[in-house]
Amino acid sequence: MVTNPVALPDQPTKLTSSLIPVSLLLVAVLSLSFAAIFIKWSEHYIGPSSTVFNRFWISFFILGLFQGIRYLISLFVRASPTEQQTYTLEDLLLLLASAAVTSISQISWAWSVTQTTIANSNLLHNLAPIFTTLGGWLLLGHRFNRKFLIGMALAMGGAFSISIEDLNIGGDNLVGDVLALLSAVFYAGNFLVSEKLRVKFSTATILLWSCFFRSCITLPVALLTENQLFPSSLQGWLAVISLAVVCQVIGSGILIYSVKRFSSGFTSMFLLLEPIITAILGWLVFDESLSPLNLLTFLGVLVGIYLAKSGQGSDKVET
Repeated sequence: MVTNPVALPDQPTKLTSSLIPVSLLLVAVLSLSFAAIFIKWSEHYIGPSSTVFNRFWISFFILGLFQGIRYLISLFVRASPTEQQTYTLEDLLLLLASAAVTSISQISWAWSVTQTTIANSNLLHNLAPIFTTLGGWLLLGHRFNRKFLIGMALAMGGAFSISIEDLNIGGDNLVGDVLALLSAVFYAGNFLVSEKLRVKFSTATILLWSCFFRSCITLPVALLTENQLFPSSLQGWLAVISLAVVCQVIGSGILIYSVKRFSSGFTSMFLLLEPIITAILGWLVFDESLSPLNLLTFLGVLVGIYLAKSGQGSDKVET
């Protein structure tokens, strides 16, 4: 008796192929959540501007070393060197723009805290997924269905609930609120530019150039505003090296890598988990308070991300 073989569903394969990239995004968010801890540690030895400068030049050195080693290996493995990457003027402008918009976003956000409340600043800065999604729709041809948009609204609502009780609406905060909103716009711009660059360049190449340009931007700021540029102790060096490796090379590297698979809107939305994970780390490391609202917020953001992931617009459409 001959029986026809039953075709097994490929659901596990699809689940695995989706679970691994999402897990990488979670690793990126977890890595970036350590930034506040490493910065706080570093600022025991050097100022904030010098901390940021060291973060970028150390990352540039590590990535440059990695690229150099990879090139030397290719010389031994292959009979002829690998084809050199060519750069057009548009490519260089996009690479410079990636560094510039991120630097402007960080400066605007830091400045906004001095002009408005922390609650207002965080709330408005977390609007970045809206601008990223809108920019992806207008500029990159992304399409989002209702399920994705509902998931994004739920995730953002969860993130907003942390600071909504302390929200202060008034004319005295207008300048700071505008600066925080600008930080969200420029932060969204970085995701859109990175997604555009990932069509041609590798993650390592984008991150290498980005760290180079950011080093050039932050060096004069550090020299003008602070007396000490480099740490003078082993503990200080460990702080800035940890910041560079964990947050910049690993965390930012995975984010840039992910926009090849996911839309920039979904990737930026995933970062709504960062302040929540940072709060949990602050509770574990610095014994800071953690309320039940933080845990409910964490759950709300997770549910929103799940809905967005299962909707149209999270994955890139192959053409």
